[in-house]
Amino acid sequence: MPTATAPSTTPAAWRRAARSLAHALTDWRASEGERWIYVGKTLVAAFAALWLAYRLGLDSPSTAMTTTVILALPSSGMVLEKSFYRFCGTLLGCTAALCLIGFFPQQPVLLFAGLALWVGVCTSGAALHRNAQSYVYVLSGYTACMIVLPAIEQPTQVFALAVTRVAEVSLGIICSAVVSSVLLPRHQSTQVMRVVQARYGKFLGFCQDVLQQKLTPAQVETTHLQFAADVAALETGRSAALFEVSDAVGHVRAQNRKLHAFNASFMTALTTFYTFHRLVDRLQRQGETQVMAQCAPLLAIIAEALQNTPSQDSLDTMQLHLQAALAQARTELDALPVEHAQRIDFETLCELLERFARDISRFHEVYFSLAHDTPLEVSEPLAYAPKTPPALVLASGARSAISLALLALGAYFLAWPYASTAMLMAAVFCALASSSPRPIMMIRQVLNGFFLAFPLSLVCVYFVMVHADGFPMLVLAFAPFLAIGLYFMSNPAQLGLGLGVSTFITQMAPTNIMHIDGAAFLNTGMALIVGLLLAAVVFAVLLPGYTMGHKDHVGPALWREALRACKAKAGGRGESGKHRFDNRMRDLLSQLNAAAGPAPGEATRVVVRQALTLLEIGHSAIELRELIASAQGPGAAREALARCLDSITGWLRTRGEAELQAALQSCLAAGACVREALAGGAASGLTPERSVRLQTALADLHSIYTSLQDTMAPGAGELHAA
Repeated sequence: MPTATAPSTTPAAWRRAARSLAHALTDWRASEGERWIYVGKTLVAAFAALWLAYRLGLDSPSTAMTTTVILALPSSGMVLEKSFYRFCGTLLGCTAALCLIGFFPQQPVLLFAGLALWVGVCTSGAALHRNAQSYVYVLSGYTACMIVLPAIEQPTQVFALAVTRVAEVSLGIICSAVVSSVLLPRHQSTQVMRVVQARYGKFLGFCQDVLQQKLTPAQVETTHLQFAADVAALETGRSAALFEVSDAVGHVRAQNRKLHAFNASFMTALTTFYTFHRLVDRLQRQGETQVMAQCAPLLAIIAEALQNTPSQDSLDTMQLHLQAALAQARTELDALPVEHAQRIDFETLCELLERFARDISRFHEVYFSLAHDTPLEVSEPLAYAPKTPPALVLASGARSAISLALLALGAYFLAWPYASTAMLMAAVFCALASSSPRPIMMIRQVLNGFFLAFPLSLVCVYFVMVHADGFPMLVLAFAPFLAIGLYFMSNPAQLGLGLGVSTFITQMAPTNIMHIDGAAFLNTGMALIVGLLLAAVVFAVLLPGYTMGHKDHVGPALWREALRACKAKAGGRGESGKHRFDNRMRDLLSQLNAAAGPAPGEATRVVVRQALTLLEIGHSAIELRELIASAQGPGAAREALARCLDSITGWLRTRGEAELQAALQSCLAAGACVREALAGGAASGLTPERSVRLQTALADLHSIYTSLQDTMAPGAGELHAA
């Protein structure tokens, strides 16, 4: 018997061991393996670029190698997108450098002034757009510096410098693009669909937790901030996926409209849910009232529908149950002696519940179509419109221009041969960090990487690489040190540190004719570090309060957007106006989220509360403008709505207590006129179309009224805090 069982148990044991090993490898591949694949692919691209630069006899092979490090991103779509914009920025920067040298060949002061102006304009452009295209502006600014500064003493060499720069950067771009697309590609389109699925689950879970009162107000506001950042991140991922060349990219392009619709339906549902939640919270603070007693069963219907993963049928059933429950609640409340203010709150809550039920149903419909690739009728997609406060745009450009002018003049008159290298590094990071919400922290991380890379480079160059004979041995000598920086870069929390290590080490790559110069090594390393220190000093001294996402600038920008929405002329552009307004408000919140960090303070949460309230007011105001514009002939209701909007505009302009009270009273007066028109319309032959418009106007007035009351609620914050 033992001899008979041994052959059968041994294969079973091997199979179990193989399965365990396969599971372990799968887990490793999904976690640590992803990081090492990233490191390996970047090393392949870097050394391929270095080898080709040697074969082509380029002046600075390290530039091609550094380009591959800068383009080292997690997915092939992101690599291709950044490669395209890097190439465009390099061409534009070289063109600008040729023009500047041509205009001021022997006039260094005027040349520096023109260069500073160009860098300032480019930095302002990057701060204004803040999307993938902003990289064109950043790169065209500091590329001009890289060409102009070496050509000051020899202006006749400027064309050769520009051509060489384009060739070296292009070589690095080609190597990065090919390796990322061919060698174990990680498609951005797949990541986009994962983000969509995660967003859907996160939003449903958030709604359930809020309805069950599991979250504190601070947690709710922090989640809204994170959602605003998610909206911008999905738009960034979607645009990057369009650059991929694969079977999946056709699917993403076909889904482009749906992705826009997903973001739009998500923002609509999120705004409605916040307004509805704030109203319920305010009613609950009033204690047990007849209104809350009637609303409790209605909230239970919504909560029950979101308990499990909903389907379209279950959401349709929920809407039917909600309609029946709303009709019964209205009938019961009509028979009770309820104050007029509480009756308005009840009607507002009913309208918000109906709207949220429609919004969540539409959100699920779009998600289901994306996840299962089913047909869905969507409107023409509207572009995502980022919004940067003008003060920050101007401050970013002015800071870069002033710092470059001062540093350039200092470098020109200093006797240190490597002063231009330090100045160039300062100019580069002044431009790069201008779009960062925490520029000094970003520079500090890269500076730490430089400090770590300095001894590593010393060991690499003088103790290892000097013994390398031939390119294969050069790779073996160089790769372990570069891999350290790339491994840090694979962790988003240590990206700055890894970028500092990697770029510093690639600067030490030997030229075609290897030349070891200890003095040059020390001077170059010192110049790189001094340049970063100067960049940090610039941000600490020049306009330190004008950084991206600063609450003191985001807050007023939110109020200006709401004021613009109320003042905008109607012209059949209601949906596009709402979309643009929503995008800009969410983008401002996304900037605020990036600057606030993982634990926003109370001052930041005040701005969030005000922003979400202004979102609802802006949406309703845009809709009222459209209703007023579409109304035929004068009427009491139309004039009352116009006066209401004017009073809201006055409050948004001054944010005074008297104007707030006037806006509340005008909302009540307009609501009375609309109700009178609805009541008298039955006898005077009110058309169904006009009746629907009046009902919509009344719902908008209710939303504005409850949002205005939210600004007076405890915890809303001072109106001038933003």
